[in-house]
Amino acid sequence: MADEDSTQQRRNTKGRQRNRGRSGRPRQYSAKAPSQRQRATDPARLTAFQILQAVTHEDAYANLVLPTRIRRNKLDRQDAGFATELTYGTLRSLGTYDAILARCVDRSLKKLDRPVLDALRLGTHQLLNMRVPAHAALDTTVALVRDQIGTGPSGFVNAVLRKVSQRTLEEWLEELAPGDSDQDLAIRYAHPPWILRAVKQSLVTNGRNVEDFRSVLEANNSAPELNLIALPGIGDLEPVLEYGAEASPLAPDAAVYSGGDAGRIPGVADGTVRVQDIGSQLTARALVGARDVTAGEAWLDMAAGPGGKAAVLAALAQAHGATLQANDVSEHRTKLVTQALRVVNEDVWTTSVADGTALAADPANAQRFDRILLDAPCTGLGALRRRPESRWRRTPQDLATLTQLQSQLLDAALAMLKPGGLLAYVTCSPHIAETTLQVNDLLKRQPDVTLLDSASALQQVAHQDDDGSVLARESITAGDTDANTAQLWPDLHRTDAMFFALLTR
Repeated sequence: MADEDSTQQRRNTKGRQRNRGRSGRPRQYSAKAPSQRQRATDPARLTAFQILQAVTHEDAYANLVLPTRIRRNKLDRQDAGFATELTYGTLRSLGTYDAILARCVDRSLKKLDRPVLDALRLGTHQLLNMRVPAHAALDTTVALVRDQIGTGPSGFVNAVLRKVSQRTLEEWLEELAPGDSDQDLAIRYAHPPWILRAVKQSLVTNGRNVEDFRSVLEANNSAPELNLIALPGIGDLEPVLEYGAEASPLAPDAAVYSGGDAGRIPGVADGTVRVQDIGSQLTARALVGARDVTAGEAWLDMAAGPGGKAAVLAALAQAHGATLQANDVSEHRTKLVTQALRVVNEDVWTTSVADGTALAADPANAQRFDRILLDAPCTGLGALRRRPESRWRRTPQDLATLTQLQSQLLDAALAMLKPGGLLAYVTCSPHIAETTLQVNDLLKRQPDVTLLDSASALQQVAHQDDDGSVLARESITAGDTDANTAQLWPDLHRTDAMFFALLTR
């Protein structure tokens, strides 16, 4: 009877249980009666949890699996937007959130079950970086854990997130990263120290102030707009603009959109309009626009998968009377290329599956192509806005393998280039080992190769105004000579950090 009376005394007239008072504070009632507490997670948060699991467990890329999961879970536009913000925001700030959670957990984060850690990360993002009331972030995260992991860890997750909620994000950063050391800055801006140092080095190499690294890192942490291109001579940009997109100030036939699902945009489903970063669009266009095209030219996209730049090149080849061979080492990615090229006349393009060096070893390809695009495999550090998980997945050790491959592919490309032909070397990275140093090493080992005015080639295909190109020369190159490379920046150009070098032999 006493136990029953005691239990009754811990609830008010509405059935809400009293929290035990601590440190002399009066006892308080919980926000909800047990019967009212959320028991199952909502579809938007479930989707974000599933994507985080795919990224951390299966090395998936969020930008590839999120659209499919949104459709499978039948999210409406509002829930899809919430799931997208929660997923990408959590992935971008993973390092920051782990540093905070490490202060709130009484064991190493490595000892936590990965699903529990991912749920804690999602809850932390809602508490510190979204317009979600604290009680809702706590309640829904605990419900997610109870529904997807089990009742056992739910109390632990609740306790940890309550500790997280006791400070704002800025208060946590002031405690954990008060200084200007690389380690402090890495926590504050959610970039591993080696990437932070690489950005600083690239800024100096490309003629920018080293202090601009903060604006670059902040741009990497911002949600990117959706970039679109109406394929030249094939797609129609007008319906895209009527749908709500805005014409790009930087590139022709291009638009930016921030309204959500790209699949509903006119032209996207049939492939005449494509989702593609405007920096990528410009590098493909620059290879064609750098010099007049002679009818009958043969072009090669050497590493074409998944087909974005190949689609632009094929459309331009159709307009200029050229042909394109789109090659990739992966059969799966080559199928994606074929899908991307389906809107271009079939007599304009072919596909092939081969390693780039093996392609060059075929005597039939010796000095065969007038223009070659080598969009080389790289660390992807220039696309951290769109692929935030790359910053946590890549390591400095990856550079040794990738730079060796880039060097081999450059040599192979030059073996297939006609004398006087044009080779565009492109990477989605600002790291100097993959960009300027790679080009400099090539020029040393192949003295018959010449670096051209890459900046002018990019400027020429960008939009023009009364004063010339809207792409300011000083913003993309440190070289004032006719031999230079070009680097785009997310903070200056609202594009991925694409590198472009135009070469001839």
